[in-house]
Amino acid sequence: MTFENGLGKRSGGLGAACLVVAAGVSAALHVAKLAPAIPLLRAELGLSLVQAGFLLSAVQVASMLLGAVLGLFADQWGLRRCLLIGLALLVAASTLGPTVPEAGFMLFLRALEGVGFLLVFMPCAGLIRQLVSAHDLPFMLGVFGICMPLATALALLGGPLLLPLMGWPQWWWLMAALSAAMAVATLVWVPSDALRARLAGAGATPGAVGSKAPRPGLLQGLGVLRLTLSSEGPWLVALSFAFYASQWQAVMGFLPSIYASSDLGVGWTAVLTALAAAANIVGNLAAGVLLQRGVPAARVLTWGFASMALGAWFTFESFWPLAPGLRYGALLVFSMMGGLIPGSLFSLAVRLAPRENAISTTVGWMTQCSALGQFAGPPLVGWVAGLAGGWQWTWAVTGSCCLVGLLLAQRIARRLALS
Repeated sequence: MTFENGLGKRSGGLGAACLVVAAGVSAALHVAKLAPAIPLLRAELGLSLVQAGFLLSAVQVASMLLGAVLGLFADQWGLRRCLLIGLALLVAASTLGPTVPEAGFMLFLRALEGVGFLLVFMPCAGLIRQLVSAHDLPFMLGVFGICMPLATALALLGGPLLLPLMGWPQWWWLMAALSAAMAVATLVWVPSDALRARLAGAGATPGAVGSKAPRPGLLQGLGVLRLTLSSEGPWLVALSFAFYASQWQAVMGFLPSIYASSDLGVGWTAVLTALAAAANIVGNLAAGVLLQRGVPAARVLTWGFASMALGAWFTFESFWPLAPGLRYGALLVFSMMGGLIPGSLFSLAVRLAPRENAISTTVGWMTQCSALGQFAGPPLVGWVAGLAGGWQWTWAVTGSCCLVGLLLAQRIARRLALS
């Protein structure tokens, strides 16, 4: 089914939802673009390792501090409007970055990019819910889960190839151009908030799975925030996301350092690292297919955490020798099967949000807890590696996270059985 948007363009619900996912990928690229550029930034700007580390983590500050609050504003401002504001912030920050190549200013812009990323990311699940049918919703939410791993893989693969040719300023401006293109496409092809509200009221929204609730005022919005944070469902999905993201980010983040001690060249290290990150995409898509076919989301979540535990064990254990190829295969299992987790959690967030107008707030709380996990996970793995004198006990950290994740999955299953 198609419908007219405010600019007279015809767009199918699935096509508009895919465009929302593409906007999410373009936003995630701003988070991922820094890692491959660090050697150039250190050489040209004289950044220390500490300054480079702060640049890497600064983009998470907004998520750690403001995820749920900005999710509330997403519901107040309107979902498409919030996404467009976020893309505009990303374009501005990425365009300005190379103009004042000074560490303090770039740190500020990285934090601003974190806000922009949140404003794009949080309304996406609610937008997709309004754009597609109930039948297509689980699959499309699984597709939405590919945003971060796809962006990470593209940056890790494209950065080493393009940065020597264009330099880091042009790399920043390329990301700005991609987000600007996504903003224009969203403005043209994704129906406005007002139009979606009118169509929902007339029962004409393509595949709508519920009427669109009116946007709350500030006091009502604070009530939605309080309701979200006092409800068990948002906490279950948020903590699950945190224990998933902490271990995946730690392993993927340290992978170049792990391979640096091997005989692999820079090119092979980039390819193998990017492939490991890209494997996560397969899991996200598989989660969407499984959920669409009626497999319970909590069961998919359990498979993901159990597989990550086994994959990390065979990747890092030192109790018996394994061929490097087998260890890399286990790493691919760790990343690929781990993709089942975000793919199912976005679907669960829609189901476990206390109200429809609390979906963005729930996703914001998920993002906030995920950022806390990503902030804490790598230092913890690094600390354990330092104590052990190597990476052989990394599986103990990831296994502990998976154990908590399995307990949360069981609790989610019980809660869904009662609802």
